[in-house]
Amino acid sequence: MTEAAQDRGNDDDGDDELSPGWDAITAAMERLYPGQEPKHYGTVIKWMLGGPDPLDGVSVWKRMEPVPHWHYLSYGLSELYTKESEVAETSGYGFELTFRLACEPEDEEPPAWAINFLQNLARYVFKSGNVFDDGHWMTANGPIALERETLIRSMGFVFDPELPAIDTPHGRVSFIQVVGLTEDEERAGKRWDTRRLLDALQPAMPLWVTDLGRPSLLDDAEVRGRVEEGAAREGSSSGFLFTEVLGWETSKRLLRAPVTEITLGARQVDELVALLPLRLPFGRDFHFASRERALVFAHGETDSVSEEDGKLTLRLSDATVRELARTLRPVAGTYEVQGLGAVRWKVQKTTIRDPQGNVVGTVG
Repeated sequence: MTEAAQDRGNDDDGDDELSPGWDAITAAMERLYPGQEPKHYGTVIKWMLGGPDPLDGVSVWKRMEPVPHWHYLSYGLSELYTKESEVAETSGYGFELTFRLACEPEDEEPPAWAINFLQNLARYVFKSGNVFDDGHWMTANGPIALERETLIRSMGFVFDPELPAIDTPHGRVSFIQVVGLTEDEERAGKRWDTRRLLDALQPAMPLWVTDLGRPSLLDDAEVRGRVEEGAAREGSSSGFLFTEVLGWETSKRLLRAPVTEITLGARQVDELVALLPLRLPFGRDFHFASRERALVFAHGETDSVSEEDGKLTLRLSDATVRELARTLRPVAGTYEVQGLGAVRWKVQKTTIRDPQGNVVGTVG
């Protein structure tokens, strides 16, 4: 939970020497918004004291150009007060989050859900140790704003276009902007490259401002054409896909070659068959993995199947990759790919759960 404040939340005194990291970040924002006092929302109980929110606070500025929007900034993913990490050149996790949210010119208060949204992203970083960087993406498994009708259900991450990285007394800090994406835009980014996708979208999304009410930008034929041409020309930079459902079993057959039956969840089938033709023909492997096992797709002049140390490797020719993409469907059932008789594919129905573990849908 946060509360509005015009200072540093719960700082006991205002001595600038106690928060050199904070002050360096604030100075960068003051250069962007000279003379504008931001709205600040400080954390009631800090994370280090057992509170639920990892960020010490979030500040928000309002601007009218190029479109009216709120500009949110996190405080707490970098080292604000003292240097504790052993990496001298980087402050904390090395970044703070920003988020630009479209608003009406007459709006006076920034939506509180966006503050909680940034806290949730920071909580993910604190708990997992995973960091965000320019060109990353993340799915939300639902609307990024709960209880809002919106197609924005995913996120891209990019260096904030107006905030270059800064050097603070505790190390370097980058400003990573969260950009709201629709589900088909997320898929397009994985089939090409998230950073290049964001560049292709920017003419229709100035400063990458997130607008909850917008349609998919891929509905625009010109934008969609740029994205499809880029993927066809350069292939996909996505070399990994995680799945909850993955297994295989190899059965020997009398007078015939063994057959390996691969089981996978229906939810990942569309992505798998879309990404393989954008990876293997470009000479790039693709890893399809669960927590326990890994299936590796690699390019080959001829098809082959091999298993070693719990990892199954399929080497596929271009023709087999195309046939696999035509054959496999996100519907429960068993599939056989022409020309790849050594492998049988079993697709299982899978469920989609929100961050709280509630079932929000099924595939297959």
